[in-house]
Amino acid sequence: MNTDNRPEVVLGVGAGIAAYKVCELLRRLTESGHSVQVVPTADALRFVGEPTWAALSGRPVATGVWESVHEVPHVRTGRRADLVLVAPATADLLAKAANGLADDLLTNTLLTARCPVVFAPAMHTEMWEHPATQANVATLRSRGAVVLDPAVGRLTGADTGPGRLPEPDDVFAAARRVLARGDLPADLAGHRVLITAGGTREPIDPVRFIGNRSSGRQGSALAATALARGARVTLVSGEVSVPPPAGAEVVPVGSAREMREAVLAHSAAADAVVMAAAVADFRPAETAAGKIKKTGAGPEPVELAENPDILRELSAERARPGQVVVGFAAETDDVLANGRAKLDRKGCDLLVVNEVGDGRAFGTEDNQAVVLGADGSATEIPRGPKEDLADRVWDLVAQRIPEGGAAP
Repeated sequence: MNTDNRPEVVLGVGAGIAAYKVCELLRRLTESGHSVQVVPTADALRFVGEPTWAALSGRPVATGVWESVHEVPHVRTGRRADLVLVAPATADLLAKAANGLADDLLTNTLLTARCPVVFAPAMHTEMWEHPATQANVATLRSRGAVVLDPAVGRLTGADTGPGRLPEPDDVFAAARRVLARGDLPADLAGHRVLITAGGTREPIDPVRFIGNRSSGRQGSALAATALARGARVTLVSGEVSVPPPAGAEVVPVGSAREMREAVLAHSAAADAVVMAAAVADFRPAETAAGKIKKTGAGPEPVELAENPDILRELSAERARPGQVVVGFAAETDDVLANGRAKLDRKGCDLLVVNEVGDGRAFGTEDNQAVVLGADGSATEIPRGPKEDLADRVWDLVAQRIPEGGAAP
């Protein structure tokens, strides 16, 4: 029994072959200072036995409603939790949770928990894509549960496709982000958001390119915090140095024109679009078919053409009524003046303006900004982790998204 002040996590383990990967997730949770109560289903113990869970958690495993009946475990376990994390969440478990069935300790715990709940699904592609599973996922998300999208990759046997359990580190990062919000509501539940991240690359020849400096950290932080707040996230990603958060649908792109196509294709389903990517303003007017060689006479000048202005196009022609559009502006001087001019020029609802250069913003773990609103507002965000800035941006977006929104 947890008698200290460590966060209490109930780790529900479903009956899937991916249960062996959850051992590493449990290790990450305990080593980072969480008290973990493992609650496996009966069939989950066919994959990983009770002694393994007990040894890794340092606590007896809770397996049934008839154990220690005087302590009413089917109610107490959920009530004491700061987070319930289910991995792997099988199609059966998702169906039971969505429909309020309670035929074992884990499903009873899901009904009695009043803390955030995260599901990390794992199953075969056909099961994940079945309309019944998708309906159950939509129901859970509409109630504020965070249901991560499964990873795409090798499944049991020779099958490959969506349905793979996200890597333990990715599930751990998602759970930690949800825990950090505490009892705050999942205010983006039922909404779809589109985020761009990273830099674009405009080819000069097959070897060289023109690009913008961007690690993608701020875009990744925006995606992670949106997921923790219950949103469905599509991440249109240019060149980045960080992996995307578990649960985001990732659309990889290279150039600014590729990013435009991807953003326009996915924006129709989004209640909010946050353009955090560093999009190149210009591209070579022509791309050489072969590598440009040194001749000793100096390089030929590279003629530039202007890239499409994705943010202005999105702002001028909203893909859906009430859609919130957010831009980012990296400035080196006259930061606020240039930011206000850009806000007027782009026509977006919010513009996140930050000063860059001299080790600021690009590639760093922290950031600071002023968020300018089309309504004349200005919100200062002091220097801190990029996740904190992302949460403040979503606070402002959540205030502006109309009731209803896209299907979860």
